[in-house]
Amino acid sequence: MSNPFHVFATTSRTRLRYALVSLGVATPAEAVAGIVAFYIVDVKNLPATWYATFWFFFTIYNALNNPALGYFSDRTRTRWGRRVPYVLFGGLPYAVAFALLFAAPFDGKDNPVGLLLYFGAAIVVWETLYTALATGYYGLLPEMFGEYRERTDAAAKMNIFQTIALVLGAALPPLLAEILGWPGMAAVLSVISVIAIYAGYPALFERAELKTDTSYPFWQSLKHTFVNRSYLTVAGAQAMRFFATGTLQTGILFYLKYSLKVDEGLATVILGIAFVVAMFSLYPWRNWVANRLDSRRTLMIANAVMIAGIVPMGFSPNIGFTYAAAVVLGIGLGGLVLIGDTILSEVVDEDEVKTGHQRAGMYFGMSGFVITLSGLLVSSVFGVLMPAFGYNTLLDTQPASVDLGFRIFLTIPTTIGFLLAITLLWLYPIHGKRLEAVRTALAKKRSMTEVQE
Repeated sequence: MSNPFHVFATTSRTRLRYALVSLGVATPAEAVAGIVAFYIVDVKNLPATWYATFWFFFTIYNALNNPALGYFSDRTRTRWGRRVPYVLFGGLPYAVAFALLFAAPFDGKDNPVGLLLYFGAAIVVWETLYTALATGYYGLLPEMFGEYRERTDAAAKMNIFQTIALVLGAALPPLLAEILGWPGMAAVLSVISVIAIYAGYPALFERAELKTDTSYPFWQSLKHTFVNRSYLTVAGAQAMRFFATGTLQTGILFYLKYSLKVDEGLATVILGIAFVVAMFSLYPWRNWVANRLDSRRTLMIANAVMIAGIVPMGFSPNIGFTYAAAVVLGIGLGGLVLIGDTILSEVVDEDEVKTGHQRAGMYFGMSGFVITLSGLLVSSVFGVLMPAFGYNTLLDTQPASVDLGFRIFLTIPTTIGFLLAITLLWLYPIHGKRLEAVRTALAKKRSMTEVQE
């Protein structure tokens, strides 16, 4: 492929330090996703129904604040730029807020109201800081790395660090909590987060002509986002991908316990295999597939590989067969995580050519909105499908029919999700001549701006 953006080429060190920031952003986020429910419900004794009710409304807030903070990111005007200040001034408060999540002074047995109020306030503050920080950080991807090969290299490095974050945030906390206590565990991860963010921060930069780009009024910005076919197809494909992977993560514990009749703790091994394989497959995906094809076809292939890994699990006779399926899933996951942010960067590029404004904040924010809502779809499918097969939490022994139910839940909705993602990507218009036209037009726009400066 041609490289019209030589002037914006970055060094490998710049891409590495940019990616390092993702370790600091992702480590607390993985911990919240993996262990905060256990801490609040099982350790601090908040009634499970209270937690579930609060989390439903919190999820809605979480979804809505993504486009709002993305819009504010696009309109931010400071001497540091639009995106960078969210990393510079948000990194430390973000880490501190995470530590406070695990320092609740109340216990649900004695004061459940106090615990809920503390936890509710703490998680809202933390999540708001996370969304602002992540939107600013990911919004820099299309701006810092204008050329496709640079983006895929940065994305590969980012996802290596994010795999490390997954280990630190999801696997390490129980051990650290046993040694240091839950506040001590949170403090350690907070320190790791701060070090990674500010060690990578000096490599971040913004294009000079965009530091004062304030974009559109909010409703006009929403309109231009939701009539953008390129964005709608990408967002829909990403939503279906996260619906499928979310269903897989939700169902795996039940599948192991009720279908394979093994210790559900083996889910850690299965997911660990998939994540490690995904990490090691990132550069093969980049060098052998993404850089020879394009983001659209690469993602279509990755979704197809995920189907090849998930369907056999519905017929798996034993855990060994499932381990083999996890390897295939890991290969597919590597392609998905490599190109997810890269293809959205192409949408940002096209929009900049059309509108004259670089609106990465709104697009990445809206992507977060759609992905968050996909989690509600996962829980809805679970709530409808599994009772139909007799699953009842009030029963001491589940009926034999739940075996088939969890095999179906693990494979059919996920396969449908990946197939819909492939279909939407097939409709994605930025490829071939149109992609080259966008790259050429954007290169011309940038070169003209440099001449004027």
